[in-house]
Amino acid sequence: MFTIASDVEVLARFGRALADPIRCRILIALREAPAYPADLADLLGVSRTRLSNHLACLRDCGLVVALPDGRRTRYELADERLGHALDDLRTAVIAVAAERTCVDADKKDCC
Repeated sequence: MFTIASDVEVLARFGRALADPIRCRILIALREAPAYPADLADLLGVSRTRLSNHLACLRDCGLVVALPDGRRTRYELADERLGHALDDLRTAVIAVAAERTCVDADKKDCC
């Protein structure tokens, strides 16, 4: 049974998904077009096992869906608005990156 997640839960899940560079790359690839796991693994240069683990995380976070396609499974973003959200986040980060707000950025390499 599906339930509606709270605003905080949605943001936490999105943050968890974006916390790993491979998951970010998967989301960006799926923003362009649906794909099969084997093709994604080749595109990203990761093993199929590793990709499978990341896809499971993204499914659990509710960001991607697995759709049966004959004997294969195709993945796509769960909602087309996620692609727009990724674009908005990417451009917002680029706009903020020029103005470091963390006073310890050089020491901690955090910003």
